[in-house]
Amino acid sequence: MIRRTLHDGWQLTSATGTVPEHIAGRSVPALVPGSTHLDLLAAGLIPDPYLDSNETELAWAHRVGWRYTLTFDAEQAAPSEHVDLAFDGLDTVATVELNGVELGTTANMHRGYRFPVGRVLREGSNDLTVSFRPALEYAEEVRDALGARPHTNTHPYNMVRKMACSFGWDWGPDFQTAGIWKPVRLERWSTARLASVRPLVTVSEDGVGRVEVHADVERSLTEAPAALTLTAEVAGHTATATLAPDADTGVVVVEVPDARLWWPVGYGDHPLYDLAVTLAPGGDASAGSDAPAALDTAERRIGFRTVTVDTEPDEHGTPFTVTVNGRPIFVKGANWIPDDHFLTRITRDRLARRVDQAVDANMNMLRVWGGGIYESEDFYDVCDERGVLVWQDFLLACAAYPEEEPLWSEFEAEARENVARLTSHASLALWNGGNENLWGFMDWGWQEQLGDRTWGHGYYTDLFPRIVAELDPTRFYSAGSPYSPGFAPDDVHPNAEAHGTRHEWAVWNQTDYRAYQDHVPRFCSEFGFQGPPTWTTLTDWVHDEPLTPTSPAFLLHQKAEDGNGKLDRGYSAHLHTPRTFEDWHWATQLNQARAVAFGIEHFRSWWPRTSGALVWQLNDCWPVTSWAAVDGDERLKPLWYALRRAYAPRMLTVQPRDGRLVVIAVNDTDEPWTGPLDLRRQGFGGEVLHSGSAQISVPPRSTAEVEPERRLLAPADPDREVFVAASGEVRVVHTFREDRHLAYDPEALTAVAAPVPGGYRVDVRAASFARDVSVLAERAAPDDAERLLPVLRAMVPLSSTHVGAQDVGPLLRVAFPAAGEAGACRDLTAVQRAYLAALLGNDALWEGRIANFRVHLTGLGLPGDRVGISALAGV
Repeated sequence: MIRRTLHDGWQLTSATGTVPEHIAGRSVPALVPGSTHLDLLAAGLIPDPYLDSNETELAWAHRVGWRYTLTFDAEQAAPSEHVDLAFDGLDTVATVELNGVELGTTANMHRGYRFPVGRVLREGSNDLTVSFRPALEYAEEVRDALGARPHTNTHPYNMVRKMACSFGWDWGPDFQTAGIWKPVRLERWSTARLASVRPLVTVSEDGVGRVEVHADVERSLTEAPAALTLTAEVAGHTATATLAPDADTGVVVVEVPDARLWWPVGYGDHPLYDLAVTLAPGGDASAGSDAPAALDTAERRIGFRTVTVDTEPDEHGTPFTVTVNGRPIFVKGANWIPDDHFLTRITRDRLARRVDQAVDANMNMLRVWGGGIYESEDFYDVCDERGVLVWQDFLLACAAYPEEEPLWSEFEAEARENVARLTSHASLALWNGGNENLWGFMDWGWQEQLGDRTWGHGYYTDLFPRIVAELDPTRFYSAGSPYSPGFAPDDVHPNAEAHGTRHEWAVWNQTDYRAYQDHVPRFCSEFGFQGPPTWTTLTDWVHDEPLTPTSPAFLLHQKAEDGNGKLDRGYSAHLHTPRTFEDWHWATQLNQARAVAFGIEHFRSWWPRTSGALVWQLNDCWPVTSWAAVDGDERLKPLWYALRRAYAPRMLTVQPRDGRLVVIAVNDTDEPWTGPLDLRRQGFGGEVLHSGSAQISVPPRSTAEVEPERRLLAPADPDREVFVAASGEVRVVHTFREDRHLAYDPEALTAVAAPVPGGYRVDVRAASFARDVSVLAERAAPDDAERLLPVLRAMVPLSSTHVGAQDVGPLLRVAFPAAGEAGACRDLTAVQRAYLAALLGNDALWEGRIANFRVHLTGLGLPGDRVGISALAGV
């Protein structure tokens, strides 16, 4: 097998539709893999699509066709040689021509295409053309032919196999990309090639790792059929199998005694093994050094583990408990969307940074959402290496999908290709039929619109489970999310809290976040709350004057229906109305962090009845107000720090149980958690009004409940008192009223900034209780997301915190919810506000690396304690 990439020398021109005069007739260099928008941007022909209101200005591209051309030299195919032109991904509706001969057409960006070109390839110069039609026009044609089906948003994205959010979403822009978005190669081979390699990995009860390698083989039609040898090697163990002359599939099994188990992060190591697969001519597996040269090879990395999902009915309904190597896992994670709307800008390093942010926030699973893409090998590799489980949706989201041609065949082709492609990845835990489509059929008025037309049910209950069972029986399959396992949608509602997975969207859409406590789901696979991006990201991309929640470009970067109204209503029960846009920005970020943490603490307190929480969402694909914890410029929002605290291995939380308040100790570690629990009710001034103690004994991976004395939870003055529970370095501070009612001292904090080697140190001291104290440094020293060191922490009198951040110095201000203000800011030096929002939460001793900073926290923030944060470049 000889592989040659064809990535250099491409040119791009507009082919159909109306384009601006300065683009019409122009030919520009094209990056492959790439997309038309990025090529036009690189040529200086369009402004940055993400900037201000440029999304609207670029809407003309929705109905433009494009042509990619390449001239390359090649040798003519030899008589016994097979030559293929292989495209790993074309976005989306394309016609491929070589030397004026049409090779074929495509209409699916989620799969690859191969075209035999041996008879078309010329000696010397060859001309390759890929012409793209507007995907929107194609989708409209399919809709008109098959009949409309319900969908969210504006465009009929359910009629074409293209990334659904390419057409816009309630957090994403509408750019409808086009281009050669994955590698393209010329492949030359003789006799046979490996068309597909599927390693199915299991572990027996006696610890023997078993790799069952399934290989699909394509044979040359120019040679007489002959026997082939398939060889697989793992960890020094080798096995071979012979393929008969008429066989185009083969299986070889390798066993690895005492295989080291792959565990999710937080449960153990994640060792990976190299797997090498070789296809060679001949059927003599004992030929040794005289064996003929390989015809084709494939390499994979595997991990030995078993993953199941327990859905056996119990006294509460139907669980959805992920089990790895026989151990039930509380899933702590987030939903994942494409990390950039322009997919070809997503590098392995960028993916590693994002997954590291998930791990640093104590997550162990990411759900690849069904409106995006089957992610790159880099994504799954990074998750394999870090022990992050992956829940993979089939790519259907929030719509009814026709089951007729041409769509059925495309769904089958992409499902087969991607299920086979991903079998080797230890991180892949389960396949899911789609996002909210079963729920939509039941509740969103689809049945009246559909009549007797198909809507996708056959995909979820027939095609997808059949393909998973055939190609990867080692993985669990769920028909949808949300979904009640074992029940038809009209028998048990797919979003029933007692069964399977649940999406909790009444919070955010209709009710206050305290309503999370009204439901005890078995597994909450979507929930969340919005907040704007970091201040630096926002002001880098939106330049309205004045910048307000209703200014035009800001609203273009807020895609949710009534998004700002929901933000305002969301904080109104908790915080005072902000006086300025800057305070509104901070208050909505703060409320997002609190809302999501509130939900997570509730879900975790119900383990094992509730077995998982996947927040919507980890990441953004552009600068936008959204549900993300990491914004489109990779900066951490306050929500990220709230997640790190709420997903901490050990947590204390105050929860209602049977009409009373109790302390729940959550121990998500392999060691028992035992020791005294210090309980106090104290005033805002630091005085201890009542104290008590209890012993906690929480077994590994368990929870325990402690009921404090009534006096500890019965304040004489609820506006000026807090309840504090602490065990060692783990602490919870519980207020008795919402911030808008608390008698905060508006002058509670004092702060001093002083230079130190490598940066500045800021000391903050509290004369009275202050909740969610934050140093907002980003406006004074806007920098890479990794350089941000925010603090959001409850402080009581006699406690202090110091923050050091390179090049910030005297430009800092301190923010905290003060009396009469939602997110008031207090000058440190009366210069401009800095904006750095990090939740340290209940961490008493935390150490982590953020780029070239090392952060140290010590103390509890209680009377007499000291909290310190220092950041030094190059540590």
